[in-house]
Formats: sequence, structure tokens, C-alpha cells
Amino acid sequence: RSLSEVTDREYVTADHDGEVLKLYYRMHLWTRLQRLVFQKPIQSIRVICPFPSVRQRTASYDMSKEQRVLQFVQQNATRGDPDSVVAAIDKYCWEKEWAMNVGDAKGAILDGVVKETAPMTMLELGTYMGYSAVRTVRLLPQGAKFITLEFNPENAAIAKEMISFAGLQDRIIQFISDSAEAIPQLKTKFNVETFDMVFIDHFKDAYIRDIKLLETNKLLRKGTVVVADNIIYPGAPDYAEYVRTCGKYDSTFHEVDDDGLEKSVFRG
Repeated sequence: RSLSEVTDREYVTADHDGEVLKLYYRMHLWTRLQRLVFQKPIQSIRVICPFPSVRQRTASYDMSKEQRVLQFVQQNATRGDPDSVVAAIDKYCWEKEWAMNVGDAKGAILDGVVKETAPMTMLELGTYMGYSAVRTVRLLPQGAKFITLEFNPENAAIAKEMISFAGLQDRIIQFISDSAEAIPQLKTKFNVETFDMVFIDHFKDAYIRDIKLLETNKLLRKGTVVVADNIIYPGAPDYAEYVRTCGKYDSTFHEVDDDGLEKSVFRG
């Protein structure tokens, strides 16, 4: 028989020509697609409307992870309260999505070093979304100068909003630049002689380059405390070996789970 004589309700058996079978299924599929595409719009609306939460979820995932974290903070933290901002970011990262912040466990170690050092000048390499800047500056003495460098302007923009929401915009200096270009400018651009403390948490393969740049540009003094994150994971083995063996630092590793912080005190 011809293809037109084959109906939806009939079985197509193995006796039929293979090409007829293929054409039948193609026509059958096309007919089904036409029914879906050309149905009345109101039918589509009736299907979609009962699920507004799906639309909202899709809209949120159109944003970057960093934008989603910022939105969560703005909706759940208290404006002008750095502690609540830090807590909201930690909550989001534990319950919703991981983000490459220092986090609460290693953050507690960083807090202890900041309190012990009480730096009046501090440099951060790697602002990301502003978590560690907010976490650190809330503990600094009044009048301390805190400079944070970020290579990615989109991350820097998120950080600016996060810092402002925490109420610390007047206590944090943001500098958007590659650290290799920025470090030689710090003395003149920000009127800094040396730093009392440095926190390194940017590109792991840049750790060793930048610690040497800080030395070369005489931005470290005797007693400057340098803390570096992610020594094990993703890992900065060249940096760790350097600060432990070069003879310029008294260096201690603080392990947390599968990672940790390296605290290195410059001997001068």
C-alpha cells in the first residue's frame, strides 16, 4: 500500500518496506510537532502559569554565582552590619553553592592572626566578591589602611556593592589591576611605606611572583605577617617551598580539613 493508506491506528509490520516505515515515523513525528507548535497560545499559558517558582529559579540562574551571593546577602543580612554579611555569605556557600572564599573555618584562623597583629596597613591580593575584605576590616583598628587588589572588574563591582552593604566603603580601598602591575605602584599611589600584614588569595601560580615583588619593592618590614590561602588545594607548592626554605621568613602551616593557610613572618 501507499504511505497515505497507513493510519495512526494500524501496526506497521516487518513485511513493509523499510523506507515506508521510516517515512511513516517521520510524518507521524512531524504531525505531532505541528500540533504542539500551532496550538492556541492560551493552551501554552495554562501549562506554564501554575509554576511561577520555576520562572523565578530560571531568572536567578541567569545571574552569575557572585550576583546570586550578593542578592542573597542583600535579602538576608542587615545593612551596615559586617558580621551579618559574613554570616550570610557563609550560609549561602554552605547551603546553596560553593564559592572560593576563605570561608568560616579558615576564616577563624585569619581572624585570630588579624587580632594578634592589629595591622595599621594591610594589603589583600584577590578581592573576589569582598568576603575576606569585609571579614578582615571589621576587626582592624580604627584608622587602619586596607588596600585590596582585584584583576577581574566584574568581581570588583560585586565586591564594591558587598562592601558598601556592609557599611565599610570608607575603610576599604579597592584597586582594579593585575597585581604584577599594581605592586610597584603601591608606595606612591597610596602613600604606603610598608605593610604590617598581607593576605594572599588570588591566582595560585602568582603567589611566588608577588611575594618576591613585595620584597623587591620593599613593601615588607621586619615582622610583616603574610598569610596565604589554598596552600594545599588548589595548591601553591612553589610558594610554600619558598617561604619555608628561603631563610627570609618564619613560616607555619595551619591545616584545615584538606587545605590550610600558611602564616609567614618576614625576618627583615
